Amino acid sequence: MASAAHLRAVAVLVFAVVVLAPVAMAATFTITNNCAYTVWPGLLSSAGSAPLSTTGFALAPGASQAVPAPSGWSGRMWGRTLCSATDGAGNKFACATGDCGSGDVQCNGGGAAPPATLAEFTLDGSGGLDFFDVSLVDGYNLPMLINPSSSSSSSAGKCAATGCLAELNAACPADLRVASASAAATSPAVACRSACEAFGSAEYCCSGAYGNPNTCRPSTYSQFFKAACPRAYSYAYDDSTSTFTCASGATNYDIIFCPAAPTSVKSSGQNPQAAGLQQLNDTMVYFGGGGAGNPHSSGATAASSYYPISGVLVAVALAALL
Repeated sequence: MASAAHLRAVAVLVFAVVVLAPVAMAATFTITNNCAYTVWPGLLSSAGSAPLSTTGFALAPGASQAVPAPSGWSGRMWGRTLCSATDGAGNKFACATGDCGSGDVQCNGGGAAPPATLAEFTLDGSGGLDFFDVSLVDGYNLPMLINPSSSSSSSAGKCAATGCLAELNAACPADLRVASASAAATSPAVACRSACEAFGSAEYCCSGAYGNPNTCRPSTYSQFFKAACPRAYSYAYDDSTSTFTCASGATNYDIIFCPAAPTSVKSSGQNPQAAGLQQLNDTMVYFGGGGAGNPHSSGATAASSYYPISGVLVAVALAALL
């Protein structure tokens, strides 16, 4: 019969193997800020997923940070802009776009307040594949690219770059336009809402009688996002052109903010800090119809509320993705 000392030694060994052994890493996310202003990435793990090593941090222009993810991880990432630091007057950390409500640089389990451009991942999913997409279903606040780097020779899946490279804030329809609360109505937009958030109707939110792909169809508003960013999700059932897959365990991912910002964007003042907007307010001002109900109730038609998108912006976005 084993001695008590021997049993204790076995118990310690089992604890060391099971509890202290390093978790297998499925992928590394390298998050890079190519914007001309600071971006504060936010990271949120889905329910049941192991937490990442960080849930938020600051990225200065040109800076990068690697974040390893464990096998089976799923969740989302986004960029927060126009953020203010906690100060001695009792004001907590807050961001004008993408704020996660934590009052801190770390999001600590909080998700992005829309509108925000989202990168979504499920690692080690069905068929030994990672699933990922860039979504504008919750609106848009800055350009984003997911660029996979795979060491696998497998041809399975659709392993390719995806994202929304176009700067859409300047072209945002009037009914969806968002500006910082500290800015005048004529100031540049800092984000662009989805039609679901702007109007709250089942038709735009793909809910109720519209809660299936047969009844929820692309709207004029979602087509605005799709035309500029053809690989990004523009509404809830936009799966066929917007979901991408790579071999699990053999692929790392670069997430890049402002991956190919055209010069015309900078000259139009779309850098929110260069535009002189104060970084001291976590609220936003909405323009246009701005409430639940018919978007045409404000008296403006969807067509008349659009600003033209420069062909140069769309061409840059498409060329970078192909």
